[in-house]
Amino acid sequence: MKAIWNDQILAESNDTIVIENNHYFPAESIHKAFFKPSETHTTCPWKGEASYYTIAVDGKENKDAAWYYPEVSDLAKGIKGRVAFWKGVSIVG
Repeated sequence: MKAIWNDQILAESNDTIVIENNHYFPAESIHKAFFKPSETHTTCPWKGEASYYTIAVDGKENKDAAWYYPEVSDLAKGIKGRVAFWKGVSIVG
């Protein structure tokens, strides 16, 4: 699977986990040069508190377009250390 935005591959892995229709990529599969930490946080009742990245490619930014859970609940152990995407990021495989 590949995560693509602005014609750039942000992440690529054959080991994604799908939860709630979102592909969670292993953190080591992301191309870190395109990811900037964000101050945004949200809370999922069963996964925990999410942190976000803003994606930056060729001078364009996609605010909070990727998220991850630094600490996960016992119910969501499978996505610890993984990153998911939204806001126009295409997941293709």
